[in-house]
Amino acid sequence: MTIYQKYFTSGEKHIAVLLDPDKLTVEKTAHYGSIIENSPASMIFIGGSLVNKDIEKTIEILKNETQKPVVIFPGSGSQFSDKADALLFLSLISGRNPEYLIGEQVKTAYKIKKSGIETIPTGYVLIDGGTVTSVQYVSNTMPIPSDKTDLAVSTAIAGELLGLKCFYLEAGSGAKFHVKKEIISAVKQNVSSPIIVGGGIRSIETVSELFSSGADIAVIGTAFENNPDFFKTSRNVLV
Repeated sequence: MTIYQKYFTSGEKHIAVLLDPDKLTVEKTAHYGSIIENSPASMIFIGGSLVNKDIEKTIEILKNETQKPVVIFPGSGSQFSDKADALLFLSLISGRNPEYLIGEQVKTAYKIKKSGIETIPTGYVLIDGGTVTSVQYVSNTMPIPSDKTDLAVSTAIAGELLGLKCFYLEAGSGAKFHVKKEIISAVKQNVSSPIIVGGGIRSIETVSELFSSGADIAVIGTAFENNPDFFKTSRNVLV
């Protein structure tokens, strides 16, 4: 069974912990891997808008500490390693910057194809989270306003018609607020593909609410970085 089949389309709800290699030491990477192994999280996403470290070493350390799959969440074509279990092959479809629609993908497409890594074509949809985030600044793309549900829905529909297999609704790392439940619900009602939601999620209670709204995978990043005991200190209210 593929990662996509097991964690994206099984009908079950899953949590992914997002780790930025540039913020990790060897010791911290191993420690986080051990924590995640014993947490409700199902998988690890690895990547970031700007990554200068070799992600391969980070992936190797994580895989020594946990049996949970490590999935690359790349901020650019350079963030790739065949040591990972899968790759979100992202296209920033909410933006109009060709470099992040197709340019970065072309740079590394041959290498990815040759590696044989499981690749999940993902429509990356940036939603306003109340602040200018790293992904907005680096990609030079404007997020969809949080009150423009129709634009988010139409963007996801267009991506699905183009053949993308899942959608990542992103408020951005450190966002003031997460993607609105109304947007998640509306997108869920109009596409058949799984939905990932990330950015601005600060509690397990919020994760539960987003799952109820239609999210299939919730991504915890900054909240885990700020508090590695995140899962211990949150009430177990997952649906």
